[in-house]
Amino acid sequence: MEWTIQELAARAGISSRTLRHYDSVGLLAPSRVGANGYRYYDLGAVARLQRILLMRRLGMGLPAIAEVLADEVDTLDGLRAHIAALEAERDRIDDRIRSVRHMLQALEAGAEPRRDVMLAGFNEHYKDEVTARWGERAYQVSNDWWHGKTLDQQRAWKRDTEDLVAAWTAAAKAGVRPDSERAQSLAARHVRWLSRIPGTPTADGDRERAIEMVRCLGDMYVDDPRFAGMYDDAAGAVFVRDALQTYARTRM
Repeated sequence: MEWTIQELAARAGISSRTLRHYDSVGLLAPSRVGANGYRYYDLGAVARLQRILLMRRLGMGLPAIAEVLADEVDTLDGLRAHIAALEAERDRIDDRIRSVRHMLQALEAGAEPRRDVMLAGFNEHYKDEVTARWGERAYQVSNDWWHGKTLDQQRAWKRDTEDLVAAWTAAAKAGVRPDSERAQSLAARHVRWLSRIPGTPTADGDRERAIEMVRCLGDMYVDDPRFAGMYDDAAGAVFVRDALQTYARTRM
């Protein structure tokens, strides 16, 4: 059973020009071409066209469809790959929307928009490390949480963080012992700060992994050069590490 190009186009709800284009890009060739130059399509070609039109309706581009068909990839696998690509594009669009929204909020408030507040994620600089140690969910949930905040909420969080760092620095300069009540109170405050970040073991209530996270953070404050100067000097970072690890060992 065969259809001419005009018959198939009419049944499929597309133009004969579209069918010729599909032929020219290697997606769908006619089953045969008659002596009169007419194109004919058999049942196999019709089934292939159905797959093409399904993927087109779902937004897949012709190159992606060609890859699915050329590699004989199952349509379901092709659709799964397409979903993943659409989700990635949605995430990029969401990031842009959040940035523009923050710009609008800043301008409406008469404030000078700050790039570090509007565009920076909560832990984007450490994405690979967070993902490797705590999993993709920990990174994605915490980053979505950060981007979901308004400009004022982001600024408030950064102020709270700066206040916490300043309190640690003041205690270190005062010569406070890591196991003192003052230092352990700061460590408890630090853990509460962590527990406000969705996706972290402290927020999830996972005690064993939360202890591990606090201990690892303490080591990172000392060992990672990117944190150099965060607590004023190396001695301050060592003080914070020792206080956090004491807290993790004795009070968590």
